[in-house]
Amino acid sequence: MLINMTQLLEIAQKEKFAVGAFNVSDNALFQTVVETAEENMAPAIIEVHPTELAYAKDNFFKYVVARLSNSPIPFVLHLDHGDTIQNVLRAIRCGFTSVMIDGSLLSFADNVALTKEVVHICHQLDISVEGELGTIGAMGDTFEKGGDAVTGVAYTDPQDAKLFVEQTGVDTLAVAIGTAHGIYPDGFEPKLNLAILKQIKETVAIPLVLHGGSNNPDSEISSAVSLGVQKVNISSDFKREIYKKLTEILTTKGGWDPNNLFPEAILAGKKVVKQKMELFESIDKAHLYETVKPWRKDSL
Repeated sequence: MLINMTQLLEIAQKEKFAVGAFNVSDNALFQTVVETAEENMAPAIIEVHPTELAYAKDNFFKYVVARLSNSPIPFVLHLDHGDTIQNVLRAIRCGFTSVMIDGSLLSFADNVALTKEVVHICHQLDISVEGELGTIGAMGDTFEKGGDAVTGVAYTDPQDAKLFVEQTGVDTLAVAIGTAHGIYPDGFEPKLNLAILKQIKETVAIPLVLHGGSNNPDSEISSAVSLGVQKVNISSDFKREIYKKLTEILTTKGGWDPNNLFPEAILAGKKVVKQKMELFESIDKAHLYETVKPWRKDSL
């Protein structure tokens, strides 16, 4: 069942669990997430960065939309880190039910203006909008923007968050509390500023989003969920396991047929996705959406 982010996270917020948002750009990654969600009766978010959307091509998402629409599990198809009106419109044309507009590297006023414009467009189409305030770090080889994970993180100011939500009308807000995109190098110990998260939650009523959820200590992610994070972005963690297994198979067994190469790799990825769903407490929560009406583009 394909729904929008507001429909998905309204229930997650009420029932106090989070939903994983997993980045995909091909069928192996997509299959890993969808099948894990179905096997565990867990709602999930299929997330696609503009560079992933460009790589996978629009036709791939016709299949994605059909597959999600015909699943008994609630899914959202979400644009991750959209930074222009153009890639937001492309996602809408592809059938996405939620978009992120990332103006976090702009001035506060320009971020508000861009986000407000996207909200105006998307809410007319029943598409949810995620905004971002503050700067999330970046580690190593990642396609996602951000400052240096040590020196370039600008924490979200709780009062700015309140103003931003009021002035833009966003449905969800990505906050910067010390995470970074990508995999942390050996010896680096991330530390989330949960005190800031708590202050933001006291000023903002909408669901909060944690980017850079990979490679963080489970205890900190669990604490963030308990404090009000309803969406956690995961990319590097499960992709790394898939391609580690694929490399192992190619190195030790050889071969070139996808049906011989990918099954074990997908299983490796599924283990990570399931562990994240357990951490977010979203397993066996699909039944909570039984009365939710599917999102239908053709009914708008």
